[in-house]
Amino acid sequence: MKDRTIDYMLRTTWLAVNKMYNEEAAKFDTTMATGFTLLSIDKENGTPSTSLGPIMGMEATSLSRILKRMEELGLIERKPNPNDGRGVLIHLTEFGKEKRKDAKERVLIFNETIRAHVSEEKLKHFYEVSDTINELISNKKIYTKETIS
Repeated sequence: MKDRTIDYMLRTTWLAVNKMYNEEAAKFDTTMATGFTLLSIDKENGTPSTSLGPIMGMEATSLSRILKRMEELGLIERKPNPNDGRGVLIHLTEFGKEKRKDAKERVLIFNETIRAHVSEEKLKHFYEVSDTINELISNKKIYTKETIS
């Protein structure tokens, strides 16, 4: 690609990160999606199943498949929510807590490595740009009459 567009850089970077995390996760007989889910569940109090999708930015159907598989592997268990008779809390099992530590360690190593190679100023700008992109998308300000004209 002659001119690298913003969306191209976001996409290719995310694909590389995704591949890297899946390769690491495979060493622990798991996937990046499972690791991300483990990190998104409150390790002490559990997390309402209905809150996990929005926390992770995932659709309910995709998350349901991941949770079903995690339950089969003994990583999580579902318990009734004492504050909501109809709700379910997702709790980590002891095995799930062990695997969560593995996932957290990998995320910390990634972040420490990036921080060792990128200045604080550049990281600050990266976060600012990322926040701006997310805000523009969330507020539906990308494809408006003003931006298209």
